[in-house]
Amino acid sequence: MFFMHKNDHTEASELVRQYVLGNSEALTQLVKRFHKRFCNHAYYIVKDVEVAKDIAQDSWNVIMNKISKLQDPTQFKSWSLRIVHRKAIDWTRNRLKQQQQNDAYQVTKTIHELPSTDYSQVKQQLRSAIQELSIHHQQVIRLFYVDEYSLKDIANTLQISEGTAKSRLFHAREQLKKQLKK
Repeated sequence: MFFMHKNDHTEASELVRQYVLGNSEALTQLVKRFHKRFCNHAYYIVKDVEVAKDIAQDSWNVIMNKISKLQDPTQFKSWSLRIVHRKAIDWTRNRLKQQQQNDAYQVTKTIHELPSTDYSQVKQQLRSAIQELSIHHQQVIRLFYVDEYSLKDIANTLQISEGTAKSRLFHAREQLKKQLKK
């Protein structure tokens, strides 16, 4: 692992100062020094080389636009890594949200593709499967799918954190999948 020495830190802060004053070569030097680290950090979170490179590139765009607002240039390393980290986390959250939407779409599509006689049977199986869930899981399933509450609304209604509501919904879906496959 590469650790930055005190004089490296000083050099980075000086490059930041020079770039803010208009020296574009200073940015080139910052990119040479930090780009690989940004890619590695993003990869650690997203586990995809190409996505990590895209995140690093997007992070440089943010850095270039906001570097003049950095009050302490000696904080460049931690400040810029925070940007990379947040972008990687945002990408991960968006991917999870897309996956959940795709899963919900596939379930809906499958139900609608069944012949009408099979629909009532599936509906009954689904009701039975939901009744086998714990009360906490039944609550989030009903609030999310029947009452069409958002996760935030579910959290407020049940007086739990939004993360807990999301977790309960995920686990309820997983249990339903297992029960319906039987």
